[in-house]
Amino acid sequence: MTQYAFAFDSNKCSGCRTCQVLCKETYDLPLDNLFRRVINYQGGSWSVNENGTYVPNDMFGYFVSMGCNHCSDPVCVKQCPTGAMRKNPETGIVTTDHDRCIGCRSCEMACPYHAPAYNAEKRYMTKCDMCEHELGAGEVPLCVRGCRDRALDFGTIEEMRAKYGDGQIETAPLPKNATNPNFILVPHRDAKPTGSATGEIADLEEELD
Repeated sequence: MTQYAFAFDSNKCSGCRTCQVLCKETYDLPLDNLFRRVINYQGGSWSVNENGTYVPNDMFGYFVSMGCNHCSDPVCVKQCPTGAMRKNPETGIVTTDHDRCIGCRSCEMACPYHAPAYNAEKRYMTKCDMCEHELGAGEVPLCVRGCRDRALDFGTIEEMRAKYGDGQIETAPLPKNATNPNFILVPHRDAKPTGSATGEIADLEEELD
């Protein structure tokens, strides 16, 4: 089986959100739906020196562009009661059969990466499918084509590992690896490990727009 995968180099990402906006506008997603989100993770503190000037203490900030990871052990597929959530045996892409989906949101609650999104208007679950129609035309996903920083890449998991190594998926603010995601994350030079309490996600409301 071919397993397609995304790769992302956090050191190259400027946080422009072109990947997020291009995906959202192309697929005409509702206000609170994102197939790809750019997470702004920041941390550190400020103190006042002897001159009364504020100075930074261990300040850091970086971005993580996250779509569906099309996991090798997808809990969304396991938790779907109707079989609407499926992993393609030929490409490894996880998709949703809208004709079978009842909108119960079990997949959304199970996914540690919050990839499935409920479309209230259509009353079924939606998610990133790696722009399957684009792949069929010999193209790459729109988010990868639109990334001006060339922080995003796409190919088979073997190709991505050959180019970027294994990466480190357990990077804050992402969770512990429990689903074997097919996503190569090259951490930012200031990245913190999963579970670190030194930072927080910023601009959450903006990311949902």
